[in-house]
Amino acid sequence: MSENPSLSRRALLGRNRLKSYNHPARYVRHADHAGRIDEYPIEPYKDSLWTLVPGLTDGSGVSFQSVNYPTRYLRHYNYTLQRDAHDGTSTFAADATFSRTAGLADASWISFQSYNNPTRYLRHSNHVLRIDPISTTTDRQDATFRVGY
Repeated sequence: MSENPSLSRRALLGRNRLKSYNHPARYVRHADHAGRIDEYPIEPYKDSLWTLVPGLTDGSGVSFQSVNYPTRYLRHYNYTLQRDAHDGTSTFAADATFSRTAGLADASWISFQSYNNPTRYLRHSNHVLRIDPISTTTDRQDATFRVGY
C-alpha cells in the first residue's frame, strides 16, 4: 500500500482503491458513470478498483483507469468527475491527468491536483467527486486520500 506521492510500482500497476481521509469507510468508485465516494462494501466491488497509470498527458502524473471498464478513465468535465472512454483528444487526456502531492490534510496520505486546472484538486463534496479550489480545513480533508488495496 502506498501512502505518499511517490506511489509504489505496485500501486501504479495493480488494482487500487482510494480511501477518503475524512470518511474512512468510503472509497472512490464510479456509479452510472459518476465519480463518487461510497461506503464499503461496494457493489459491484470492481466499481471501486482503479489501475493508476502514468498520466495520459504527462507521464509524471497519474490517470485512474477503471478496472472493470479498462477503456474508461476518471476525468473531470465541468468540474465533476465521471468515468468516460478516452476519445483520443488532448482535452480528454488533460482532464484525466492529475499530479500527485502530499496529502493536504495529512502529508502521509495523498492529494491529486488537476493537470489542466492546477488551482483545483480532486475532492469529494456531498459524496460526489469534483475538482475545486481548496481553502478550508474541510476542503483539505475532502481532497486527501489513501491509495492501496
